[in-house]
Amino acid sequence: MKKANTKCRIFLLASLFTLLLTGCSSDGNDGPQTSKVSVRMTDAPGDYDQVNVEVLDVRIKSSSETGEDGWVSIGNIKPGIYNLLDLTGGVNVLLAENEVPSGYLGQMRLILGDKNTVVKDGVTYPLKTPSAQQSGLKLKVNQTLTAGVTYDFLLDFDVEHSVVVEAGGSGGYNLHPVIRVSTAAASGIIKGIITPFSFQAVISVQVGDTTVSAYTDESGAFQLNGIAAGTYSVTITPDAASQLPALVVPNVVVVNGQITNMNTLTLK
Repeated sequence: MKKANTKCRIFLLASLFTLLLTGCSSDGNDGPQTSKVSVRMTDAPGDYDQVNVEVLDVRIKSSSETGEDGWVSIGNIKPGIYNLLDLTGGVNVLLAENEVPSGYLGQMRLILGDKNTVVKDGVTYPLKTPSAQQSGLKLKVNQTLTAGVTYDFLLDFDVEHSVVVEAGGSGGYNLHPVIRVSTAAASGIIKGIITPFSFQAVISVQVGDTTVSAYTDESGAFQLNGIAAGTYSVTITPDAASQLPALVVPNVVVVNGQITNMNTLTLK
């Protein structure tokens, strides 16, 4: 009888030890790793009163391959109709924010609805976006997401080069989006204020083969997003009506994940 009790105790101890090992394993790093991703939208303004786009969804794909397989919604979407011209001078709007699987992120897709309009000289016109309505705007990301790291993706619309008058003299408008995608984990930001700000100015910087530019807002503020780390010359070109000369500021240093504040720049 004692031998039987001893064997039973040994069996129970062994079973408990096994359960403890299993519990330790499940609390370890063997589970799926995630990264926090937020997607925001901003704009460089064009010569319109309003440019309204209806955002329905933001989807991502781990592969860079073309095709319709593998797309998933980020989730926690904030759908709505957004006036792109409200998103200038460093202002942006949060479209989605969620935990996603870590690893390679190849593409992002912005799904637009059909309630898109452009207002020009007080007149509202429908803004046609056939490709966006059917399959969404595919944007190359090519970013490896590290577990536990937060990535803030910025979709920077270029309205001035995105909205075109439809051919044929119909007076209708089409949206052929020009969008730059950047992330704070792999780029930096240049911002500042231009004075006097009774007129608009264009701020530009040459990043490789691409000229990144932005307009000042009503208070003279500007922000250049998605600038790769490096040292740049920033050019400020005031409106011709101001009769003020352009200003070039050399040796502006940009660091990934940081904001370079040029503070207040005076044109005279």
